[in-house]
Amino acid sequence: MYGSLRFRLAPVLALLLTGCATNGDPRDPLEPANRAVYAFNDAIDRAALEPLAKGYRAITPSPVQTGLRNFYSNLDDVTVFASSAMQLRLEQSVSDLLRIAINSTFGFFGFIDLASEMGLKKHNEDFGQTLGYWGVGSGPYLVLPFFGPSSVRDGAGLVADSAYTDVVANYDHVPTRNNNLAARIVTRRADLLDATNAMAEAALDEYEYSRDFYLDRREALAHDDRPRQPE
Repeated sequence: MYGSLRFRLAPVLALLLTGCATNGDPRDPLEPANRAVYAFNDAIDRAALEPLAKGYRAITPSPVQTGLRNFYSNLDDVTVFASSAMQLRLEQSVSDLLRIAINSTFGFFGFIDLASEMGLKKHNEDFGQTLGYWGVGSGPYLVLPFFGPSSVRDGAGLVADSAYTDVVANYDHVPTRNNNLAARIVTRRADLLDATNAMAEAALDEYEYSRDFYLDRREALAHDDRPRQPE
């Protein structure tokens, strides 16, 4: 399902861009459409993803959860490496490549994160951040069906990452790919259980809280320790 969804993102982005502007946050001119998609995603989460994540956390031993988290993080390092290289960050891209090599071999296919223990820091990079690094503005805030908070720039980056560097989404054997996509979604949702519970308790408007947190975080990631590019 995930593999086919990435090809539907382009028309979704175009549809959302036709939404009516509001007088609210200038970063979110499509707020009415975004709130509708947010409500849809929230309903899916409450009905399916959150219960699955709670069940997974309840029955899965902590060492297994850690191993699976490390495994999918190691696969994600392929995207991180490609994005670091496209930003011409030589030292970081070499570190990312070494992480993949070490964890994929001595770390038993990534289930053990030996690279971090050796001082090779885990980085957070993707094509959306690469576009930001090279001066592409984020554009309007978007909430994508199933994928959640994003922007025009990050939505385009998600399509590129999914099509070219996401190892799981591009695996040829369909049953294996789908099983791993589902497992990755559940493990990631389980890791966010505490954060979403805290957000629900702290936020008067969960939509605004989620939007502001996402946009501020992405701004920081796109420009951390780098020359600021014009938006």
